[in-house]
Amino acid sequence: MKKIFILIMGLSILLFGCGTGAFAQTLPTTTVTTTPLPPTSTATVTQTSTITPTFTASPIPTATWVHQGPETVQVPIILYHRIDTSPINSQYYVPPEKFDEEMKLLHDWGYTTITTELLIKAINEGADLPPRPLLITFDDGHLNNYTTAFPIMQKYGFTGVLYIVGNYMGAENYMNADQIKEMAAAGWEVGSHSMNHSDLTTLDPYRQRYEVVDSRTQLETTLGVPILTIAYPFGISNPGVIDYAHFAGYIGGMSLGFTIDQGISNLYTLQRRDIKGTYDVKQFAAFLPWQGDPVFLPTDTPTPTARPSRTPIPTYTWVP
Repeated sequence: MKKIFILIMGLSILLFGCGTGAFAQTLPTTTVTTTPLPPTSTATVTQTSTITPTFTASPIPTATWVHQGPETVQVPIILYHRIDTSPINSQYYVPPEKFDEEMKLLHDWGYTTITTELLIKAINEGADLPPRPLLITFDDGHLNNYTTAFPIMQKYGFTGVLYIVGNYMGAENYMNADQIKEMAAAGWEVGSHSMNHSDLTTLDPYRQRYEVVDSRTQLETTLGVPILTIAYPFGISNPGVIDYAHFAGYIGGMSLGFTIDQGISNLYTLQRRDIKGTYDVKQFAAFLPWQGDPVFLPTDTPTPTARPSRTPIPTYTWVP
């Protein structure tokens, strides 16, 4: 037992001495370096677009065309000359903004342009016409008919009839053949307005023939389109002029007037209303045989009347 005790004590001293001796060196500490993982990308919530159902609008019913004729039909025919601002305040100039207002009103009130060919077919045989048929005509062949009237009427879905003076075609400020052909390709009609824009009733028969008959031949040759009607210069004709219109092969002729009744009795003197530049849109509307919703007419805004300012009368204080 004594030996065992001595052995245990020796081991204790040895172990205790290790705390301050050479064996008391600090063991290297292993540092564990943790490499951070790359951040996890945050999921972006993607909104799924909700498809809005598309509803197909019900088609607007097309107005039923009405059979008119034969013999007499009701079709207003309106006449313009220049669509431009007048440098001399001429009634034959209609400013572009007024012309646009008039075309818009016709469109909003449901008017539909037709051709002279359809009009005369209705007179001779009877034909289906739109509920509010209309002819829009232009005399002389001014260049602004192409540059101004043409695009405005296209905007509202209208076509017209050009009455061309044979010897004016291609002159300064008048349409040339290519411009007229372009309008014809877009659905416009072309008619004769004589060769020189003379009062046909003052001419001898030889000159009448030249103005009426030869103008149709020249226009058809130059333009390559049918020339079906003639508009007499100044709206004036006489039996001799009308005889030449028959002889030349025109199917009708345009004069001036106020009625919308067109028929066999005035087939070669169809009635046209001359639209002047002095008319405002309400005056223009008064000429239309079929009125529409007045909401499409411009609203009059009263102009305030300027009143002179009142100067107060001075008062005097009497000092005794």
